[in-house]
Amino acid sequence: MATLAPEGTDWHGMLMEMGQRWKTATEGNVILRIYPSGVVGDERDMIRKMRIGQIHAAAITTEGLSEINPDVNVYTIPMLFDDYEDVDWFRKKIGKKLEEGIKKNGFTPLLWADIGWAHWFTATPIQYPEDLKKAKIFSWAGDYNGAELWGKGGYTAIPLASIDILSGLQTGLIDAIGVTPIAALASQWFGIANHMLEMKWGLLTSSIIIDNRIWDQLPSVYQKSLLEIAQEIGVRHQETHRYDDDKSIEIMKKNGLIVHPQSVEDHTFWKSHLKTWYPDIRGTFIPEDIFDQAIELMKQKESK
Repeated sequence: MATLAPEGTDWHGMLMEMGQRWKTATEGNVILRIYPSGVVGDERDMIRKMRIGQIHAAAITTEGLSEINPDVNVYTIPMLFDDYEDVDWFRKKIGKKLEEGIKKNGFTPLLWADIGWAHWFTATPIQYPEDLKKAKIFSWAGDYNGAELWGKGGYTAIPLASIDILSGLQTGLIDAIGVTPIAALASQWFGIANHMLEMKWGLLTSSIIIDNRIWDQLPSVYQKSLLEIAQEIGVRHQETHRYDDDKSIEIMKKNGLIVHPQSVEDHTFWKSHLKTWYPDIRGTFIPEDIFDQAIELMKQKESK
């Protein structure tokens, strides 16, 4: 199993525990070897290597999952969710459809776990969209739709592999990155991009997936045990680590991070501005039917 999660992080620890419990539950017949820290490449590389059988599973975010099923990009619509209550409600309505799309395209999702909220970390302060348009924004290498979308919105995206983010910040190739506080702290990106806008730009969610060709070889009793263990650990992760963003921010503040609060008026302005971007997102970055369903669902949620 491959993951970008660095060794020593809670996410990596969760995978280690899962592997140990899988081994016990199958009397040593299922052994999980984990390749952390992106040693096998970015998430899109992981998907390609799974397809040719070099690795069998991955713990990845929507960036890699969208290579399998573009519908999962629905979770990345900027500022679609205000809090985890929104996320949980939305996932109950749409989660099964996304899982079926992943399964249909060759992989079995074992669990979903939210990593945190993406915030803007920048080398110079930003307050409004026009400020962000002056920045050089990190974009995932290989995500051509995403890079094109940034351009249509009037932003400057610089495609890079995740392992090159720090050097990109150090050389000035990029000076803005939308990531979770946990990632900014663990990778020390905040040392250069030391301004954070206190705004939840979007949700970073993840899944653990396994190649159907491997999963289908397992006896049904093993499948049941492995799935139960994975989901139980996933639920515990949600309960204990969903709110780690605040802890990471406090640590970074003590080490030079400058947090820029956002007023209610500015928050409303950003949400209104981003809705003008919807026509470019719909049908390109996110398929039309799932995009329309997501917007309608959140309208229903707001009206309750």
